[in-house]
Amino acid sequence: MATQNFLIELGTEELPPTALRTLAEAFASQFEAQLKDADLSHQGVTWYASPRRLALKVAALSDRQPDKVVEKRGPAVSAAFDADGNPTKAAMGWARGNGIDVSEAERLKTDKGEWLLYRQHVPGQAIDALLPVLADNALNKLPIPKPMRWGDKDTQFIRPVKTLVMLYGETLIEGTILGVASDRVIRGHRFMGESSLTLDHADQYPERLELEGKVMADYEKRKALIIKDAKAAADAVGGMAELDEDLVEEVTSLVEWPVVLTASFENKYLKVPSEALVYTMKGDQKYFPVYDSNGELLPKFIFVSNIESKDPTQVISGNEKVVRPRLADAEFFFDTDRKRPLIDRLPELDSAVFQKQLGTIKDKTDRITALAGQIAERIGADKAHTERAGQLAKCDLMTSMVFEFTETQGVMGMHYARHDGEPEAVALALNEQYWPRFAGDKLPTTPVSSAVAMADKMDTIVGIFGIGQAPKGSDPFALRRAALGVLRIIVENGYQLDLVDLIRDAKAQYDDRLTHKEVETEVLDFMLGRFRSWYQDMGYSVDIIQAVLARRPTKPADFDSRVKAVSHFRSLEEAEALAAANKRVGNILAKYDGELPSSVDTSLLQEDAEKALADVVAEKVAAVKPLFADSDYQGALTELAQLRTPVDTFFDNVMVMADDPALKANRLAMLHLIREQFLNVADISVLQK
Repeated sequence: MATQNFLIELGTEELPPTALRTLAEAFASQFEAQLKDADLSHQGVTWYASPRRLALKVAALSDRQPDKVVEKRGPAVSAAFDADGNPTKAAMGWARGNGIDVSEAERLKTDKGEWLLYRQHVPGQAIDALLPVLADNALNKLPIPKPMRWGDKDTQFIRPVKTLVMLYGETLIEGTILGVASDRVIRGHRFMGESSLTLDHADQYPERLELEGKVMADYEKRKALIIKDAKAAADAVGGMAELDEDLVEEVTSLVEWPVVLTASFENKYLKVPSEALVYTMKGDQKYFPVYDSNGELLPKFIFVSNIESKDPTQVISGNEKVVRPRLADAEFFFDTDRKRPLIDRLPELDSAVFQKQLGTIKDKTDRITALAGQIAERIGADKAHTERAGQLAKCDLMTSMVFEFTETQGVMGMHYARHDGEPEAVALALNEQYWPRFAGDKLPTTPVSSAVAMADKMDTIVGIFGIGQAPKGSDPFALRRAALGVLRIIVENGYQLDLVDLIRDAKAQYDDRLTHKEVETEVLDFMLGRFRSWYQDMGYSVDIIQAVLARRPTKPADFDSRVKAVSHFRSLEEAEALAAANKRVGNILAKYDGELPSSVDTSLLQEDAEKALADVVAEKVAAVKPLFADSDYQGALTELAQLRTPVDTFFDNVMVMADDPALKANRLAMLHLIREQFLNVADISVLQK
């Protein structure tokens, strides 16, 4: 078969920048899946994307499907003919459906009998008939939550479609997709280069578009250029640009011809906390802030223009004029807010609703203050500082700065608390109460901050569960993230806290507001469930996590120790045999309906193998007792691993379910004692090979 490179480009109005990469990658994967289903060979699919286009190039795409022979099996020969050898209705119906006579059917002989068989030769379709359908199918499967219509058309897409190019080598593939007929014409940049270009061959893309149309369709090339030039621009002013991945992605999706420029703002704005300035630069204007070697914000910012101006100073000046009012607003809000201490805003929290059934933010503040104080006593934090931080925790929500720049909540509270002369631990806690904000984020740095952060999160989790709004699919209150945050704070700081206590104390703050009776049980189950995803993300296998979950340890730090101990145990040579033995013992004990002795009666031991096992068990029980007392689960399991040989010998040589009831009960008691030692850590019987 012959092959050619294939190009498809969909020209649109401006696509949503935060969705551009997702759309382009989905288009490529869906189209590749369509090619696979159609049995069309190729050497790879490359995607391109800019604000006004999605495009794919398929390397060495075959010009047609391969011919196929399709086998269609009919009824068994015994059912296809009657006693006189005449075709039955079943055989004739099957043959008619295949367009043949029964006499034309072949026979298929297998070990299970003989059937009628029809082999149909299906010629492969040519590429020009297939590609429009495959492309349309792929586009229909893109992740578009809210498609739109335009003009008088019935077609729907994420944005209006203007052009369609489908070239197989130099051949135009004719067809209509999303209401637009295919052509050779692509659109260039709005303000530079050729406004439109006519392609003679698929191989001219994207080079001609970039050279003549001033559009860099290669997304990764555009992104790499922005990063390189932004770093160089920052270096030129003696600083370092903050190039957040998400912002770089968004900026890459906003421009077709990136030109990186550097602008300035007045030094006077640097007296405003840098977080507020950075928020407006990044969030509102999509600028990259610049810091010096000490991490201090410089009065510079880097931006990416979508045009190569003959007078870049005009572009720079324009951007400086745009950002200046926003910085002036931040300065005004900062100066105004500092005229009143944070604590004066506490009563105002009564005017803001946290959740209609759970009260106001002032109510939540009171609960956080009480709960954080209780936690502080358990983890050795300064209780007075913790309760003060709890009182102030949400006060910055009532400031002008946070009202205007919502993402500065917490950090502005910290700055205002410092201005008010609050202790540093209190000020830090106002910012760190929200940590960790996402998986892998940093944790609160002090016990005071940790206590407030846990109290805030536990209050939300217990409250929302307590009114019967536990997350199912969606999670509007981010309870999963909050639960994982609490677990991380406890585990990674080694706090000896019990989830049962935290949940109970959080519930107690609500008095009679909570209507759901099973709130404590359901919250505990929910939080234990977060361990599964967390440890899986860390690389632990599901069966290790399940082995620990089976014992429901409610102290997160203890849970962590058990998981690590079981993981180490599983690496031992003895682990597989002992896991199997534990499973066997569990099954035996489950079927026994009698009462087991509380201890092993050595006078009833008869066989050498059971005597030997009893001796080793007694030795190991004594050895692991102090290890369990110190929560040295790894050491305990390592000791218990030495039971493998005597346990195997016991099962090979001793009849557990003896006829003598006393003998049987005594042997079961010894097995029960062995299993109980392992269950002090985890149920290792669930470990897989």
